[in-house]
Amino acid sequence: MSELQMGTNESKFADIIWSNEPISAAMIAKRAEEALNWKKTTSYTVLKRLCEKGIFKNEKGIVSSLISREEFYSMQSERFVEETFEGSLPAFLAAFTKRKELKPEEIAELRRMVDEYEVK
Repeated sequence: MSELQMGTNESKFADIIWSNEPISAAMIAKRAEEALNWKKTTSYTVLKRLCEKGIFKNEKGIVSSLISREEFYSMQSERFVEETFEGSLPAFLAAFTKRKELKPEEIAELRRMVDEYEVK
């Protein structure tokens, strides 16, 4: 799963699919032209690459996800924490909050998440 990566433009393209799936490859190309100013060939090339990575599938011109948006970004976040902070979520949060102050509602949400995790 470590190969499941996308650049910024691929992520924007993937969001078009995730927001509209199932969607025809032709409609993806049209929406990518409108949103990203891409040519049809660029869309088809990127779609093929994302299908080869196992993120989407294209069956008879209809594209749908094999991995949800939430699952994909969860995997990316986990990989980032593993590679950058030796898997330590507290080390990540400490680094994150050094330059960005958390809002009270963010702190409450984090507490709620920890409480829910402890109950499991």
